[in-house]
Amino acid sequence: MAGRYGRPRSFLRMRSLAGQVFLLQVAIVVLLVAAAATALVLQSHADSEREARNRSVAVAEVFANSPGMEAALESPDPSAVLQPKAEAARKRSGVDFVVVMNLDAVRYTHPLPDRIGKKFVGSVEPALNGRVVTEKIDGTIGPLVQAVVPVFGANGEVVGLVSAGITIKKVSGVAEDQFPLLFGSAAGILLLAMGGTALVTGRLKRQTHGLGPTEMTRMYEHHDAVLHAVREGVLIVGGDGRLLLANDEARRLLGLPPDVEGTPVTELGLGPVTTALLTSGRSATDEVHSVGDRLLAVSQRATDRNGGPPGSVTTLRDTTELQALTGSAAMARGRLKLLYDAGTEIGTALDVVRTCEELADFATARFADYATVDLAEGVLRGEEPTAFRATTDGLRRSAFSGRRDDTGLHPLGSVIRFLPTTDVGAGLLRGEAVLDTDLAQRSGWQQQNPERAERIVECGFHSLIAVPMRARGVILGVAMFWRAQTPEPFEDEDLSVAEELVARAAVSIDNARRYSREHNVAVTLQRSLLPQGLPDQSAIDAAYRYLPAQAGLGGLGGVGGDWFDIIPLPGARVALVVGDVVGHGLHAAATMGRLRTAVHNFSTLDLPPDELLWHLDELVARIDLDESAEGEGGGVTGATCLYAIYDPASGRCTMARAGHLQPVIVGPDGDAVFADVPGGPPLGLGGMPFETLDVQLPENSRLVLYTDGLVEDRHRDIDEGLERLRETLSGHPDRTPEETCEAVLRVLVPARARDDVALLVGRTRCLAAENVAEWDVPSDPSAVGRVRSDVSRKLTEWNLVEEAFTTELILSELVTNSIRYATGPIRVRLIRDRTLICEVSDRSSTSPHLRQAASMDEGGRGLFLVAQMAERWGTRYTDDGGKVIWTEQLLQPEMNGPG
Repeated sequence: MAGRYGRPRSFLRMRSLAGQVFLLQVAIVVLLVAAAATALVLQSHADSEREARNRSVAVAEVFANSPGMEAALESPDPSAVLQPKAEAARKRSGVDFVVVMNLDAVRYTHPLPDRIGKKFVGSVEPALNGRVVTEKIDGTIGPLVQAVVPVFGANGEVVGLVSAGITIKKVSGVAEDQFPLLFGSAAGILLLAMGGTALVTGRLKRQTHGLGPTEMTRMYEHHDAVLHAVREGVLIVGGDGRLLLANDEARRLLGLPPDVEGTPVTELGLGPVTTALLTSGRSATDEVHSVGDRLLAVSQRATDRNGGPPGSVTTLRDTTELQALTGSAAMARGRLKLLYDAGTEIGTALDVVRTCEELADFATARFADYATVDLAEGVLRGEEPTAFRATTDGLRRSAFSGRRDDTGLHPLGSVIRFLPTTDVGAGLLRGEAVLDTDLAQRSGWQQQNPERAERIVECGFHSLIAVPMRARGVILGVAMFWRAQTPEPFEDEDLSVAEELVARAAVSIDNARRYSREHNVAVTLQRSLLPQGLPDQSAIDAAYRYLPAQAGLGGLGGVGGDWFDIIPLPGARVALVVGDVVGHGLHAAATMGRLRTAVHNFSTLDLPPDELLWHLDELVARIDLDESAEGEGGGVTGATCLYAIYDPASGRCTMARAGHLQPVIVGPDGDAVFADVPGGPPLGLGGMPFETLDVQLPENSRLVLYTDGLVEDRHRDIDEGLERLRETLSGHPDRTPEETCEAVLRVLVPARARDDVALLVGRTRCLAAENVAEWDVPSDPSAVGRVRSDVSRKLTEWNLVEEAFTTELILSELVTNSIRYATGPIRVRLIRDRTLICEVSDRSSTSPHLRQAASMDEGGRGLFLVAQMAERWGTRYTDDGGKVIWTEQLLQPEMNGPG
């Protein structure tokens, strides 16, 4: 049998149970003999040591108490007296040494004369105190036991010491002589035990067929598994027709009592057909037998086919329960499939209403005829949900799905207040689902609206499930499922499915609500940082568009770093700005706001575009450095900017860019070209200067500034986008800026943009010649009077007589300062626009400073007077190294210049 499992029969390995029992018994006998021998040896050693200790103490005490001991110790030469006596005592007693020593442990005697007079090796302190001390030591002659005893004088005091010692070897010979007898007896016992064990092993081997413990355990486990672990009944019938074994399942299926073994099959109370099969012993496979209210599939085989005992083994399977289990499994699989599909089809977008619509559509496609979803108003607005009161707070119908619209159900957008006296209202307050299997019985649900209830029943609605939508412990609304065309009403299983379906949808709706709230906050922040309208200026007609990225396509969606600006500048000029901070989210929006504020601040200094970008680049580098030092890791590197200044008096436009795309210039004839603005690095890199481009723009030219989101998309290359932009702008000279924005967005921006888009279009204007007056002023104080006269005449022509006095005073002070402190030609320019602008230019780069003159100062009050009389004033520098001092005065609306 051992060979059946592929293992050879080996005496040394002994895999069979009989062999293992044999080895175990032999091992026990050997261990017992070895233990006995070991105990005898240990006892012999203990006895030898005890004998050595007793003999050494006895010899030392006898010698210490011998007559004349005290006198010998006190003699002039104790060694001469005691050495012969000690040697004689040593030889007669059989000890290895007898040593006499004084109180300082110096030897008087020793078997080796050369050691007399040397210190004794051992413990003597107890003996000096009058006690006997023994100790076991390893000496030069082997392990020995020595004793030290005191020698008492006549007065009872210790006058000397005597030590005697003997090796353990001398006293252990008796025990060793017993070893041959011991081992002989042990060998005899071992042989007898092995003979008896062999007889027992032979008998055991015949009983176990040579199987090992593992094989026997495996056979038992298989037997137990067949009988109890499987969901089949097992009956074993002997050759005499009696039941030998019935497992638990067979007892349950046939209704057998616990003590049924040994009962004849004919007395089990089974049907005649089943009894005949069990008593016949014939083979059968899946024969269906009716036993009580069960249908059993019966299979039977004989047990004597392979030399086994006569009889048969029968297996029973309950096909009734199997069919029920099959139906339950199919239902469970269908339910899991439905919930899996719901996870993929509901909540595909972070949109509250869209998620409600997906829930309603999914429900009507899978297990309901109609579905509605009603949400609290706060949830639809993205607000944090609070405790809901069905009686006072209204729910707005957010989704409806079904075959017909004229059903009597509340339409989309309507507000519904559920009464707490109805089942749905009460369930909503408790947060529990409601199942109504027969709406026609009018069990109270019709109290909500009797007229609508009548219409609903007339349309065939007969069953309802209402499930509150709960997320994080708060009710968001309610989902209701109806059956009308399907004749079967909802069941408890449908209620369970609806609850799990709504629970999953509620999580998606709450996520969408939270996203909407955060998205709205972020978008509000971003829009508050962007221009809220067009400023008043006469240089250009402007239009702009800002389109945030669609939600879910990048970052927070709708929150990015694109920005634009139109900034009025002194001298009727205007600055156009477009910038882009790479990335999305609140950090990009906040960074955009910082850069836009910085551009506004730098523009008040009236810097040229290249210098403004240089200052902005330095600012971004400092911001990056500060945030890196603080460990935030959210620098501004990656921002781009395009800054352009347009002067309507001269038609000149100066532009510079920092890593931004080239602007497009559309001429009055409709021809569109990209302006070749020298490229500069993105903001924050530092170390590289920025260059400017000066172009002359005729009136009615269009300057188009934009961010990369307009021309770049994952479905097209940026070069393709730029070319499409140029083609869209070309050939339409009559388009207004608004029309231009609409046309560009319609062609270039997809329905769901992945990046922010900022577009700014400005159509140029030019100041009319009659609204500009200029004079060259010689460096002569007498010229101030002529300037005042010329200005007065010009203001009279412009019908600005009331401003003449103030303007003459301002120009007098400015021209006088230039004559006194500046060099080179002096020029005065007067511009009538929305304000009256006075400009005095010279070749000096020294900027005047406003100061408060002391009471005794003769001068220093000119600029102070100018600042008081003008609305604004300032200084800007020119390309030739000079400067322009300008002032602005408010005009009455009817006096504003054209344009």
